Amino acid sequence: MNRLPAVGQAGIIVPKAALDQFGTFEVFVQPKEGKPFQHEGAVHAPDLELAYVLAKEAFTRRFTCTSLYVVDTRQVYISPTTEGDTNVYTLIKDIPASQKTKTSFEIYHLLKRGKQHVHAGTVEAATPAEAMAIARQKFATDKVVYNIWAIRTSDIRFTSPEEKDLWNTLPEKKFRDASDYKGGDKLKSFLERSTS
Repeated sequence: MNRLPAVGQAGIIVPKAALDQFGTFEVFVQPKEGKPFQHEGAVHAPDLELAYVLAKEAFTRRFTCTSLYVVDTRQVYISPTTEGDTNVYTLIKDIPASQKTKTSFEIYHLLKRGKQHVHAGTVEAATPAEAMAIARQKFATDKVVYNIWAIRTSDIRFTSPEEKDLWNTLPEKKFRDASDYKGGDKLKSFLERSTS
């Protein structure tokens, strides 16, 4: 009887080989020009560039959008999440301004449970914690924010201006729209025929 070779030793954990498991990347979509980007979901990919391609296939085939970007999940800095009517900005402490080099961070708010994080704006900071403290001064309003994400802008794989035409759809391709099937009209017609 042939047996499988022994794999590893009990009690000894060895690091996984490179690309043994794909990384997770967060996907953000801009539904219309001028609208803020919103978090749409995640994809698994071996690198940022392929994550971009997979995100385009997974999240923009069925509806129109004007832009998309992806970022490694490990680069998303997350605040605590609050309950009830507690605004997360009440938990964000002031941080003395750092003398280190500043970089830009994209700030996202979760304004309603069960919905997606929406882009609030950009701040200049040295660290994610400082970015959230600056966001508190800049973006806090009377609306309850349940959670904040801070993402270093340089870590994001944006859609370049040359790639913008990826989302141009031809107006005659109505077969992609559910409304073009006129299912309601067909059902109504069927019901009228069967009751007469």
